[in-house]
Amino acid sequence: MTAHTTISSETIPGDAKADGAALMAAMGRAAKAAAATLATAPTQQKNAALLAAAKALRAQEADILAANAADMAAGKAKGLTPAMLDRLMLDGRRIAAIAQGLEEIAALPDPVGSVIAEWTRPNGLRIQRVRTPLGVIGVIYESRPNVTADAGGLCLKAGNACILRGGSESFQSSRAVHACLVAGLKAAGLPEAAIQLVPTTDRAMVGAMLAAPEWLDVIVPRGGKSLVARVQAESRVPVFAHLEGNCHVYVEASADPDMAEAVLLNAKLRRTGVCGAAETLLVERAAARSLLPRLVKALLDAGCEVRGDAEVRKTDARVKAATEEDWATEYLDAVIAARVVDDLDAAIRHISAYGSHHTDAILTEDAGHAARFMNELDSAILLHNASTQFADGGEFGMGAEIGIATGKMHARGPVGVEQLTTFKYLVHGSGQIRP
Repeated sequence: MTAHTTISSETIPGDAKADGAALMAAMGRAAKAAAATLATAPTQQKNAALLAAAKALRAQEADILAANAADMAAGKAKGLTPAMLDRLMLDGRRIAAIAQGLEEIAALPDPVGSVIAEWTRPNGLRIQRVRTPLGVIGVIYESRPNVTADAGGLCLKAGNACILRGGSESFQSSRAVHACLVAGLKAAGLPEAAIQLVPTTDRAMVGAMLAAPEWLDVIVPRGGKSLVARVQAESRVPVFAHLEGNCHVYVEASADPDMAEAVLLNAKLRRTGVCGAAETLLVERAAARSLLPRLVKALLDAGCEVRGDAEVRKTDARVKAATEEDWATEYLDAVIAARVVDDLDAAIRHISAYGSHHTDAILTEDAGHAARFMNELDSAILLHNASTQFADGGEFGMGAEIGIATGKMHARGPVGVEQLTTFKYLVHGSGQIRP
């Protein structure tokens, strides 16, 4: 097998370090060569790399934690928000979860080469639609060092090479995690350039990646609204992304009160900084006297700020007045907007007007209303009697996810192994010619 060298700050020529385009070209060439090898790599070899990387993560926990401590100290000095620091922070439990994620990816069926559909034409031609890797995937992300492993592992399992550009705030942590992925590749005899980490925090590399369709087949941005908006506006490479996670929980009068309270608190407060966190509570008018006061009190008592309409404010003096802007805001914090709506139709209208097509939930015992909610809304993920925080590839059984996509082309919802493939047609004949 041909050896490949991982691009690093030590192996890149001096002029390339200062030139985003040159660095992108150097990494791109290495990635293209690695992708050609990965496209035909046997499942066992890819799995061996993933399992070896997971083993390395556990063995290098102390080094990873030391790197993360440096990032956390720098982040606090920069004034990062509590939500950003939570995304950045690693501990033994989170490192173990990252390693477990790689093992779960290894346990997934290999999508490459699987036959999606096949049929035979009247002239005897047998046609198959077969999954094939996308090629080279660029991932641009902020603050979350776990994305380094999630993205690298998913791309590898799907037969893709990847170029990862982590945020400056997680640079040391991402380098430590990436070193474990490279160790896994080496142990399995796969090219180190299959998973590359941009070796600089220079923001010029973001622009260089967006302008590199000759090297990248897809870009996946994971970060704040400004990053995703920039990628969607400037990229010459196809993009899998969501701009915002303005997620809703709609509670009907028929909902079980205990269930509704538990699900709502989890949807909003389990982790406020994730894209699946609920940002707006809608309550059916028929539940305004029975359920609404209980739900609002539970949120406030748990430390969540509630910004409500006039009816919500009547339930508790601690509720602040909501503005029109609140209905369209992704807080990523312990804040939620709350409104009373007349019925299911009004809830659907509100979500359609203000939502981001990410994740929305209905809490109800009316199966017909749940079906209408799920059929009539166009969100990527819709839930019935469950927390919006399940908007996660790992929770979907995908091992992990490279991101959530809310567009309508190719991939939608959690982007896992299957979504990181495309397909080609294989046509088998016996000498047929077209008349």
